[in-house]
Amino acid sequence: MRFFLSRLIYPFLLPNGLLFAAAVLGLSVAPQFPPLAPYLSVFPAAVLGVGLILGWRFNSTRLIFALLLLAMADALLGLRGAAAPFVHNALACALPLNLLGVALLAERGLVNRRGALVLGVLLTQLAAGAWLAARPMIRATAWLESDFVHLPFLDRLPLAQPALAAFALALLVLAFRFYRNPAPLEGGFLWALLAMPIALTSVPSPTLHLAAAGFILVVGVIENSHAMAYRDDLTGLPGRRALNEALARLGSRYTLAMVDIDHFKKFNDKHGHDVGDQVLRMVAGRLAAVTGGGKAFRYGGEEFSVIFPRKAVEEALPHLEALREAVAGARFHHRGKDRPKKKPARPRPSPPREKTLSVTISIGAAEKTGQRGASSQVLKAADQALYRAKKAGRNQVCD
Repeated sequence: MRFFLSRLIYPFLLPNGLLFAAAVLGLSVAPQFPPLAPYLSVFPAAVLGVGLILGWRFNSTRLIFALLLLAMADALLGLRGAAAPFVHNALACALPLNLLGVALLAERGLVNRRGALVLGVLLTQLAAGAWLAARPMIRATAWLESDFVHLPFLDRLPLAQPALAAFALALLVLAFRFYRNPAPLEGGFLWALLAMPIALTSVPSPTLHLAAAGFILVVGVIENSHAMAYRDDLTGLPGRRALNEALARLGSRYTLAMVDIDHFKKFNDKHGHDVGDQVLRMVAGRLAAVTGGGKAFRYGGEEFSVIFPRKAVEEALPHLEALREAVAGARFHHRGKDRPKKKPARPRPSPPREKTLSVTISIGAAEKTGQRGASSQVLKAADQALYRAKKAGRNQVCD
């Protein structure tokens, strides 16, 4: 449950979920406060300008295209003419699918053939919407307002069923992507999608709600950059920079443990770096589940750190011993080079053998005391304890 909360629920709700709730609530009550009007009037332009700059600076073409898509939608929703209802219904179908397409793009830069193609598609849709706004499209409008199924609760929704189907498809795909990769920007695309039906049905203007969706995406890019700086990509654990900041915030009592994978170089030399990466991820998974209030970090290479705030070393040792046993008791299977990734429909006559590798760790722990008050001194003491554990035969805990 703890892993599920930290991996999915927290990244989904914080901060994008709070921003979404604040935007919906704030924009609903903002008209009652006239002094806010000047700030709200510049909010959309500020989001677009700052977002484009950050998208360029962080090389996030998805943010740039998403902001241009939202600006295009705002321009089309502001058109007036005989076919304005058709444009609105067509946009309600196209907007979630466009956002889904942008979310699925790989970050490969803006100034290239693919970037020009995406930009051309967006501009073509903008021009087509402007051209159609002055021309009645009765048959197309009727199709865009048609019902696939007759359900009473669907009739009470403000969007027609074709638009609802487009939103449902985009929501399912984006939710699956977030489940596979719970990164802040992936969650931002989900919340931006949820903001779009509100924008499409808002009266009198959808501009502020579309700007709020853009703001959520901007924050998602900032959160992504922060995660890249503080979290290790391979293991998913916080990195060394996060460790240094955590140590600086700790009080006068804590225990720091240094963890090293025994004979890790042999895994890389004998089985290759891919197997070495699998070992690192397996150990990191056990470290992430450490008990006793400990928090694990990737220190570098095959070394990890665990902090136990407000705990003496005697209190932390049982949890470190349980961690050592969990790693030693794990069965790490090395997939053979000729073994298929998926189970075949018919088993082979002589299936390749799967090797079981033994993985152990050595741990050194040190407590902050009066003689070693600085975090660097505690770290050095934990390193010395780790050296004693390795010298004594490895696969043990020393303090």
